[in-house]
Amino acid sequence: MDLSIVVVSWNVSGLLRRCLRSVEQSAGLSGLQYEIIVVDNASTDGSVAMVGAEYPQVQLVANEKNVGFPAANNQGLARASGRYVLLLNPDTEVIEDALGRLVGFAEVNADVGVAGPMLLNPDGSIQESRRRFPTVGAALFESTWLQPYAPRRLLNRYYVLDRPADEAQDVDWVSGAALLARRGAVERVGPMDEGFFMYSEELDWCRRFKDAGWRVSYVPEARIVHHGGRSSEQVSAERHIHFQRSKVRYFRKYHGSGVALALRLFLLASYVWQIALEGAKWLVGHKRAMRAERIGAYWHVLKTRLAQP
Repeated sequence: MDLSIVVVSWNVSGLLRRCLRSVEQSAGLSGLQYEIIVVDNASTDGSVAMVGAEYPQVQLVANEKNVGFPAANNQGLARASGRYVLLLNPDTEVIEDALGRLVGFAEVNADVGVAGPMLLNPDGSIQESRRRFPTVGAALFESTWLQPYAPRRLLNRYYVLDRPADEAQDVDWVSGAALLARRGAVERVGPMDEGFFMYSEELDWCRRFKDAGWRVSYVPEARIVHHGGRSSEQVSAERHIHFQRSKVRYFRKYHGSGVALALRLFLLASYVWQIALEGAKWLVGHKRAMRAERIGAYWHVLKTRLAQP
């Protein structure tokens, strides 16, 4: 078996159908021997029935509860028999022979443990999917209300915007929306860290690959459309909680408990500030329904204290 494709899905039945169709078309163009493993995290939108009825050849794991993204991917990895494993989000569509190009790149670069394609937005624009490892400075700004005010050089370096997006290159990590891993490397590095429920798990995994001596590469000739966040955007407060908790967990793991505590306190303070700002806008009558929704989500984040569950 050349390739095992693992798709972890939660309540995106329509997108999952399109994803599976594109995988079959791309694998057919590439002439790969492949298998598809769908791990469903307790969807309630008929995803399991759809896969069973329309894609009987797919190996289907139907979880009774949402076990999280890394744990579900690990379930797929445990069943995979391919020389390579592609972790693929259900809100993606594979373009042309992208699968063959990813596998082909890894075949001629035996020291590559992980390879990621160029991700595209639905309108065809580039969705940046390559990264350097985050510094503490980048963590303070990235995906917080302060991001628009970050020093441009800081985030440009983090997002690798100082290098051409159309050139193959080694990077620190690639997006888990579409991530090809060499099976032999996975056996040495181990599965994903299930302490991350979602977010930062691919960052952690790629760091472990690099620490073990494997290259992580970005392969722009392989292109995949990523619609982005269609599962996580269904629960706004939980998305904030998981993202920031994972960020803190990563920094505790690689930078120590002191840095992680300082980061957690800073993030909590930023939510206090956002509540105050949204509250002021609510008081003057500006889009009150939206402001109330945001305040509720931010309060929910504060109540967790971003502590590890």
